[in-house]
Amino acid sequence: MSGTALIPSFSGEHDDAVTLLKDELSFKGFFRLRTLTLRHRCFNGESITITRELFDRGRAVCVLLYDPVRDTVVLIEQFRTGAFMGIKAEAWQYELVAGMVEEGESDREVARREAVEEAGADIQGVMHMLDYFVSPGGTNERVGLYCAWVDSRGMGGIHGLPEEGEDIRVVTVPLADAIAATRNGRINNAATLLGLQWLQLHRDDVLAQWQQQGLPIA
Repeated sequence: MSGTALIPSFSGEHDDAVTLLKDELSFKGFFRLRTLTLRHRCFNGESITITRELFDRGRAVCVLLYDPVRDTVVLIEQFRTGAFMGIKAEAWQYELVAGMVEEGESDREVARREAVEEAGADIQGVMHMLDYFVSPGGTNERVGLYCAWVDSRGMGGIHGLPEEGEDIRVVTVPLADAIAATRNGRINNAATLLGLQWLQLHRDDVLAQWQQQGLPIA
C-alpha cells in the first residue's frame, strides 16, 4: 500500500539503548510493585532518565477450551476486582482458564494444571496461538495464549481452589454465541477476546492439526 511502511521485526537495534539505574521493591503483598529508574536513548539520539512504577506479574498462560465435535467452547465465570472497580455491573467476567507460570514449569504444564483446577477438564492437542504483553506501559506480564481440545460433555459446576479465594463457575457455550458476545460487549477482557477471534480466523487449521493427531473433530 502506497505510503505505508512495513513494521520491522525485532532486530536488536535497541539492545544497548537502556540502562537500568535503580530497581526498588516498593510493595509486596498479593502482587508486587517495583519502582524503576532508567535511562534510554531517544529517537533523536539524545537520552532521557525516567522513573516508573512496574506491576510485577511475570508470565501467565491462558487456554481456550474448544470442543470441535459439538462446536462449543468452555469458559469460566468469576468475580474480578479490577472489573468491579471499573464498572461494577461487569464484575463477573467470562474468561479463559488461566494461571501464572511458576519457576520450573512449562506453559503446557500450567495449561493442564489450570484446566483441571478451574474447569475439571482433561485437555489434549494443546496448540500455541500467540503471546502478548497485557499492558506494556505498566506491567511486565506476558501471556501465552493456547487452544486445547476438550470433550465438553457433562462439563459445568463450580470449581477452583477455596484456599486461593477462587469461586469459578464453568459454562459451555456454542462457539457462535461466544463470538457474538465479543461483538455485543458481554465478553470484554483481552485474553478471551483474542482467543475467540484467533480461533474464528484459524479454525480450519486447528481442526486439520487435531485430525492429524487422531483427535475427533466431528
